[in-house]
Amino acid sequence: MNIVRLLALMILCSGFPIIGVSTDVSPRPEFVNIGAIFAFKSVIGKAAKVAIDSAIKDINSNPDILQGTELRMQMKDSNYSGFMGIVEALLFMERDTVAIIGPQSSVTAHVISHIANVLQVPLLSFSSTDPTLSPIQFPFFVRTALNDLYQMTAIAEIINHYEWKEVIAIYEDDDHGRNGIAALGDKLAERRCRISYKAALSPDNPTRDEITDVLVKVALRESRILVVHVPGTWGLKVFSVAQYLGMLGTGYVWFATNWLSTILDTNSPFSQDTMDDIQGVVTLRMYTQDSELKRRFVSRWGNLTGGNPIGMNAYALYAYDTVWLLAHAINDFFNRGGNISFLNNSRSPELREGNLHLDALGVFQGGNFLLDNILRTNMKGVTGEVRFTSDRNLIHPAYEVINVIGTGYRKIGYWSNHSGLSIVPPETLWEKPPNRSSASQRLHGVVWPGQTTQKPRGWVFPNSGRHLKIGVPHRVSYREFVSVRGPDAVTGYCIDVFTAALNLLPYAVPYKLIPFGDGRTNPSGTELVRLITAGVFDAAIGDIAIITNRTKMADFTQPYIESGLVVVAPVTRKNSDAWAFLRPFTRRMWAVTAIFFLVVGTVVWVLEHRMNDEFRGPPRRQVVTILWFSFSTWFFAHRETTVSVLGRVILVIWLFVVLIINSSYTASLTSILTVQQLYSPIKGIETLVSSNDPIGYQQGSFARNYLIDELKIDASRLVPLNSPEESAKALKDGPHRGGVAAMVDDRAYIELFLSTRCEFSIVGQEFTKNGWGFAFPRDSPLAVDMSTAILKLAENGDLQRIHDKWLLRRACSYQGAKMEVDRLPLRSFWGLFVMCGLACLTALLVYFLKMVRQFSKHYPQEVEFSGQSSRSARFQTFLSFVDEKEEDVKSRSKRRKMERASNRTEDGSISSSNANSNKRYACEFALSKSRGSSTSEV
Repeated sequence: MNIVRLLALMILCSGFPIIGVSTDVSPRPEFVNIGAIFAFKSVIGKAAKVAIDSAIKDINSNPDILQGTELRMQMKDSNYSGFMGIVEALLFMERDTVAIIGPQSSVTAHVISHIANVLQVPLLSFSSTDPTLSPIQFPFFVRTALNDLYQMTAIAEIINHYEWKEVIAIYEDDDHGRNGIAALGDKLAERRCRISYKAALSPDNPTRDEITDVLVKVALRESRILVVHVPGTWGLKVFSVAQYLGMLGTGYVWFATNWLSTILDTNSPFSQDTMDDIQGVVTLRMYTQDSELKRRFVSRWGNLTGGNPIGMNAYALYAYDTVWLLAHAINDFFNRGGNISFLNNSRSPELREGNLHLDALGVFQGGNFLLDNILRTNMKGVTGEVRFTSDRNLIHPAYEVINVIGTGYRKIGYWSNHSGLSIVPPETLWEKPPNRSSASQRLHGVVWPGQTTQKPRGWVFPNSGRHLKIGVPHRVSYREFVSVRGPDAVTGYCIDVFTAALNLLPYAVPYKLIPFGDGRTNPSGTELVRLITAGVFDAAIGDIAIITNRTKMADFTQPYIESGLVVVAPVTRKNSDAWAFLRPFTRRMWAVTAIFFLVVGTVVWVLEHRMNDEFRGPPRRQVVTILWFSFSTWFFAHRETTVSVLGRVILVIWLFVVLIINSSYTASLTSILTVQQLYSPIKGIETLVSSNDPIGYQQGSFARNYLIDELKIDASRLVPLNSPEESAKALKDGPHRGGVAAMVDDRAYIELFLSTRCEFSIVGQEFTKNGWGFAFPRDSPLAVDMSTAILKLAENGDLQRIHDKWLLRRACSYQGAKMEVDRLPLRSFWGLFVMCGLACLTALLVYFLKMVRQFSKHYPQEVEFSGQSSRSARFQTFLSFVDEKEEDVKSRSKRRKMERASNRTEDGSISSSNANSNKRYACEFALSKSRGSSTSEV
C-alpha cells in the first residue's frame, strides 16, 4: 500500500506538463472504455457480474441511451486480493478508461481512491460501504449503495428500541470493520448506549481456533447483545463456533450486518446444520422499493444466470443501477459538450525509469466534468429513485429488518432514515412528516435464540468469578443504618434492604462489601459515589441521599426511604396564662375584626333607621343600639330585627363572616388550651437564613453544600457535628456558649435522634424532598432490576418490617406535643373582610341613590317656598328628610295629592288654593323638623 501511495505522490508531483500527448477524439466516439474490479467468486461478486453483464447488454441494445456510442466494459477479477485490485486499476488507467466500477472491498477502495484523485477517473462502487470514504478526502469516489453509517444507525435504534444499554462488537480487524464499528459506537452513544467490548478477528479468513479464542472471551463478558460485522466469505464460521460453545441459546441476542442477508439471498437453500447455527439472528437487508422495473428484472434473473444457482441479492440490484447511472452520466457528458482526452506523463523522468510503465498513465481531462454529471443524474432504477444528496449519499436510505426462523427468515419491519423503525414500507412514510416518537417505533415480534419470543434481559453477570465491589460508608454515628464491625461483618437497615432486594432478583449476584472511610469521621456520600465513576467500586449502598450532583455521576435505584432536610432546635414547654384567650388572633386581626363590628353595626343602623322603630329614638339610645347590635352578632344573640332588604343582605353576609371567624377562633383556642405547646425562637430555615447564628450539620452530609450553594449561608457559620452526643451538646450550649442555634440534617437521622432526646424538636417544615437509594454505574441494568425489587419489597410489606426492626423506637414524651401554634393572621381572612366591605359600600350607595330619588319626588315645593337655594341649606333639608321616618313622608305626600285633586274643580281658585296649600305644607314640614330636633334633644 505504501508503494501505491508513493506512486500516486510521484504522479501528482510530476506537474503534468503541457507538452504531454493528448488524444483527440470526436465528441461522440464509437465506444467508451469503462472498467470493473471485484471478486467474481465472492457472494457479492458472482451476483454483481450477472447484473453488470445484463446492464451492458441492455444499454448497448438501446441506441437511445448513448446515441450510437458503445459502452465497452472490461471486468477484472481481484480474486479477494487487494493487491490485485490495485494492479488492475492501474492497468485500466493505461487504457484510457473514463470510469471504473468497483472495487468491491472498502480497504482496496481507500487505496485506489488516491490514484483516482490524481488521474481524475471517477470510481463508482456498489459495495464499498465504509463510512470513512469521505467525498472530501476522495472527491472522485462515488458510493452507489447505502453508506454503512445508516446501517449502524439502524442497529443502534433497534438496540435502543429494546432498551438494551451495552453491546459487544465482533468484527474483522481492517478498515472496513473498524470504521463500521466506530460508527456503531457513535450512534449508540447518541442513545446513551455503548459498546462494552470489541472482539477483533483477523481479516484473512481466521481459523476456528482463532474464532473460538475470541468468542470464549466474549462469553465471559456481562453483555449478551452481540453485533457481528464481518465479511460474508467466512461470517457463517463465527456462528458455527458460537453454536458449538452454546452461545446461541436462551439469553443471547445476535445481530448481523447485511452480509448475512446477502448470503441468505445468494446461496439459499442452506443445509439444516447451517440454518441451526443462525436461528434467532436478526439481520438487515438494503431496502429496494417495489416497482415495475424491479419486477421485470427479477423475472429475468433465472435466464441471466444461465441456470447457475446464484440468487439475486441487493448488491446485484445496485450494481445494475450503477452501470445505468454511468451510462446516463456519459450521455449527459457528451450532450453538454464533453470531450474524452487524456494527458500522459511520458516526459517525466521519474516515471520513465523502471519496468512499471508508469509513464503510460494519463489524466482524464474530462474527469471533473464527468463526475459532475454523475452526481447530477436523477433516474429511476431497479432499486428505486437514484439521486444523490448534498453529502453524496443516496436519497431515502432504508433497510429491511429480518429474523432468521426455521428454514428461512421472516421480515419483522423496516428502518428508514426518515421515520426510524416501522412495520410499513418506508415509501408510505416519505410524504409524511418525520415521526420519531417512541409510540411510532414498532417492529413485529422476534423469535430470539433459544426459540423464545420473550425479550432477553441482554446481560448476565460475567462468568469470570469476579465479585462486584460494593462500597459501604464506614459510619461512626447512627449505626442503625450501616454498621461496620469487621471486613465481613456489615449490618444495618440499609444492608438488610439491599440483601432483601437481591434475593428477589431472578439471578445470583456475587458481591463483596468494602467499607469506605477511616472509621473516625462519617465519610462523604458524594465522594463514595464519585469512586464508582473512577472504577474503584462497582456500586455503592448505604445511607446515600439522591441529590442532583450525584445523579450526574451514577444511576440510582428507586428510593427505599423518603427523607429531606429539616431544622432541629431546642424547645421549651409553654404553659397557658391568664391572657391565653387572646393568643388565637394577632393584634392586627383583633383590631380589624373590632372595626368591622362597628362598621357593620353602623351600616345596618343607616339602612334600618327610617323604617325600623328599634333603630330610632334619642341619640344615646341609638349609639347603644349600634354597639349592642354589632357585638351581639359574635354570639348570634342580637334581638333587633331587620326589615329592609339591604339590611338583611348585609346581615346575612356578616353572619357568615362571623361564623368563619368564630369557628377559627374556637379551634385555635382549643388547641392552645388542650395540646401541650412547645416554644422555640427558631421558626424554621427562614429564621436561620436571616440570622447570623452558627448552624450545625452532620459530618459528611450533603447538607453543608446545600446550605452554602443553595441558601447562600456563609461557610463560617456552619459547624460539623460527628455524633448524636456532640449534636445534643452543641444544641444545649446554644450560640452564646460555643454551640449552635439549630442543626440541619436528614429527617431519617433526626427521627432517630429525637426518639431519645425530648428537649429538641423539628421546627418549621421540611425544606427539601429526596430519598435514599443504591448507586450503580451509568446505564447499569442492575439499577433497573434493583428498583423493581425495592418496589416489590414495599408492596409486600417487607420494607416496612425491615424499617421497624432497625429504626422503630419508643416515642419521646414530647412527640404528642406541637410547636407553638402560629396566631391566625389577618391575611388568612382578608378575603372575607373584603367581601363584607364591598357589600357594605354597595348597600350604602344603593341606599343613597334611593334617598335622593325620594327627596326629589316628595319635597321640591318645600325647598322653593322656603327660598333655601344654597347648597348648604338644601343639604340640611336632605339630612332632615333622611332622618324622618318613611311612613310620615308617605302619609304627608298622600294628603297633598288628595288636596290638589279637590282644588282642581274651581279653575279660578287654583292658584290661591295652591298657594295656601304650599304655605300649609311648608308649615307642616317646619313643624316636623322642629319636632325632630326637640326629640333629639330629649
